[in-house]
Amino acid sequence: MAEKVYFACMRARNPGQNTITKLQRLFDEAGFSGLIDPGDLTAIKLHFGEWGNESYVNPVYVRQVVDHVRQAGGKPFLTDSNTLYKGSRSNAVDHLQIAIEHGFAYAVVAAPLIIADGIRGGDRRNVVTRTPHFQNVTISGEIADSDAMIVLSHFKGHDTAGFGGAIKNLAMGCAPPVGKQAQHCARPVNNPDRCTGCGKCFSVCPADAISMVDGQGGQKARIESGQCIGCFECLAICPSSAIDVDWETEIPEFIERMVEYAYGAVKGKEKKTGYINFLLRITPDCDCVPWSDASIVPDIGILASRDPVAIDAASYDLVNAEEGIRQSFLSDNFGRGMDKFKGVWKHTDGYRQIEYGEKIGLGNPEYTLVPLDSSHPV
Repeated sequence: MAEKVYFACMRARNPGQNTITKLQRLFDEAGFSGLIDPGDLTAIKLHFGEWGNESYVNPVYVRQVVDHVRQAGGKPFLTDSNTLYKGSRSNAVDHLQIAIEHGFAYAVVAAPLIIADGIRGGDRRNVVTRTPHFQNVTISGEIADSDAMIVLSHFKGHDTAGFGGAIKNLAMGCAPPVGKQAQHCARPVNNPDRCTGCGKCFSVCPADAISMVDGQGGQKARIESGQCIGCFECLAICPSSAIDVDWETEIPEFIERMVEYAYGAVKGKEKKTGYINFLLRITPDCDCVPWSDASIVPDIGILASRDPVAIDAASYDLVNAEEGIRQSFLSDNFGRGMDKFKGVWKHTDGYRQIEYGEKIGLGNPEYTLVPLDSSHPV
């Protein structure tokens, strides 16, 4: 049976059609109040945005979800996990600081901020999954211990996963650094012929796995694979495309491991988790990078569902149904119906998340799209 995915477009011609009202209606139409029992400690899982990035979910939108969770009898808190890479969110002190700077202060969102894996990523729980790659996964403690969860995801591209939506938000976002490392099975390699010796990869490596050595034409980066933790920060920042991975063999396994972690993140509260995807400012990159590139397609709208696979499948289809923006990072597949994420990241296949999610029982890719406003159909 197809899962219902509720859709609100971005058109508005009167106060009753503003985005705040639409978010409130999405929460109600998707039946999220029924996921929350009185007194439930309810995690609102989102991404606070890396320093320099401004495409994360608007705190004003988050406030609407907080208010509705409280009206349903829940006790909401905003949460995310610390990062594996260096940056503004690798420990709880810095993470909370950047969250407040990005507008997630109590005065705006009316909910406490709790970093789910503690001050240095040590607060974690073991969750039994018995999936093909993992018998157990490691989930951030405060997420594992929560009674219910609403997952707010900015839907966008991703250089290795293809795209990031509800599934990736569950997988990477609900795992402490040790869990993130377990998902990152691939290891990058450097091409010295392309390397310019700029040292940017050296500066961002959290594992000190990159050194600068003398080579033909000057200094070159060298990656010690045994020390590498596979966070892909070097791949994202390299300006000369000198760093690569074995896309055909390693990336499919990375995606499967990621989906299995998503499965573990909701284990025990499958019937108490709701999902909202924001198809706004659809950038080519994850919000983990310290910039926000131009959108690859126009803003589309907001989706809500109780199924993470269905909502990502619907989001994927809606993005691909749009005409690509030619002044963006998109280099191919501009036409309606063409895979926009392949148009920016040719060597990976984001749809594998959806296929594998169905295979392991995370959710159902078959969906029925239910527009909130019949005057603005999909």
